[in-house]
Amino acid sequence: MLRKLVPHLVYSYVTFVGWTTRTRVLRADIPRAVHKAGQRFIYAFWHQRQVFFTWSHRDAEASVLVSKSKDGEMIAKTMELSRIGAVRGSSSRGGAAAVREMVEILRSGRDVGITPDGPKGPPREVKEGALRVAQLSGMPIIPIANALSNRLEIAMAWDRFQVPLPFGRAVVAYGEPIRVAEGDDLAAKAAELKSAMDALTAEADRLAR
Repeated sequence: MLRKLVPHLVYSYVTFVGWTTRTRVLRADIPRAVHKAGQRFIYAFWHQRQVFFTWSHRDAEASVLVSKSKDGEMIAKTMELSRIGAVRGSSSRGGAAAVREMVEILRSGRDVGITPDGPKGPPREVKEGALRVAQLSGMPIIPIANALSNRLEIAMAWDRFQVPLPFGRAVVAYGEPIRVAEGDDLAAKAAELKSAMDALTAEADRLAR
């Protein structure tokens, strides 16, 4: 019963946070330009900051990779309430099938989202999943970050997971698209993506203070 109730409580809480938070969006023209060119893309964001995206990207035509754990089931339900799809899998469980599913979703005309360091870390280290999806689909990765002036960081969590708090300021920042060609060195592309995501996160943090 509790696991059925939690997604509704989280959805209601995030809605309240969104209503009471002044949000600034940086470079929203970047994803619009990709769509205008007839392509979809892969959102890449750090696991630590995923909660606020269920507000800032409600009703987005996107599906996000979520682990097959019991906690992942609650996250998937919360996203469903937010009109965001879920792809179930991770680097340790169902990863290959999830990559194939995300490629099909992109080709069908929807975006996908991945936390490259999730679900268990190490924090802010890019795993190959997002790169493989980009390589196989031919679609770009768009790094994205958010920051809030009012937030709680869970010190015991592996990534110091952030819980947004109401009555503050938020910044959502998009970065330039990153493409992964067939012969590209994935380690080099992982370093490029990490650098872009870290820079966006630092920018968002600075502007949300």
